[in-house]
Amino acid sequence: MSKTAILEIDGKKYEFPIIVGTENEVAIDIDKLRGATGAITLDPGYKNSGSCKSEITFLDGEEGILRYRGYSIEELADKADFLEVSYLLIFGELPNKTQLEKFENDIRKYTLVNEEMKTIIEGFPKTAHPMGVLSALTSALTAFNPKAVNVDNEKELYEAVCKTIGKFLVIATWTYRRRMGYPFKLL
Repeated sequence: MSKTAILEIDGKKYEFPIIVGTENEVAIDIDKLRGATGAITLDPGYKNSGSCKSEITFLDGEEGILRYRGYSIEELADKADFLEVSYLLIFGELPNKTQLEKFENDIRKYTLVNEEMKTIIEGFPKTAHPMGVLSALTSALTAFNPKAVNVDNEKELYEAVCKTIGKFLVIATWTYRRRMGYPFKLL
């Protein structure tokens, strides 16, 4: 039997499910609060609000805790590289040496980025914040590969992941070079 939280408003009681997270944190699911009661919550700074259910990320800002798939961000920053962390986030575990080599090789196949992307990046001022530029360029990638991905097809999904990461590595480099005033070079 699941636990519930009871909220009473004007003498009327409402039940909301209690959810226990991956690190035994307790949450009250108020997804239907407004519909059931007409009321909303007030939580300045969202200090007491979870934004979603996640098996990937655990965040406790008050305690300074950030974990991905159970690994602390400090441990990952110290012991893993970008592609190892990417693999962890996508597949749920850190790769072994063979898995990492395959992942790296598969990503390398997709690092060719359409030259027209340079026109887009050149439209940004050199002083533009890199995250804004990367966000726009990442969105623009869909225009060069508009094919929908069948998420139920593991092979197709894996290929889409490799394409995105491969191209992202290139556009991140282009963004950095643009900001620093370096000429574009093929990687």
